Amino acid sequence: MLYLMVLGRRFEEKCAEVYRMGKIGGFCHLYIGQEAIGVGTMTALEPTDMVITSYRDHVQAMIKGISPEAVMAELYGKEGGCVGGKGGSMHMFS
Repeated sequence: MLYLMVLGRRFEEKCAEVYRMGKIGGFCHLYIGQEAIGVGTMTALEPTDMVITSYRDHVQAMIKGISPEAVMAELYGKEGGCVGGKGGSMHMFS
């Protein structure tokens, strides 16, 4: 679980960095400081459990199986994103 929390924190820090540079359009709601909540909740679920999230869902998306690369591509608005670059920060699904 510690690995997932650190992964989530580093990912969110990178998101903040590129957002400040103007590389991520729209909104980017970050989860910094709340990684343990997402990791604890997501790891308690069964693999077949479905999850509906709201804002700040990058960590949950990765823990449920969306690759960090696909989440970042989604934030950048790229076709390789988990929603084809159309959902952005607030609308991740798989």
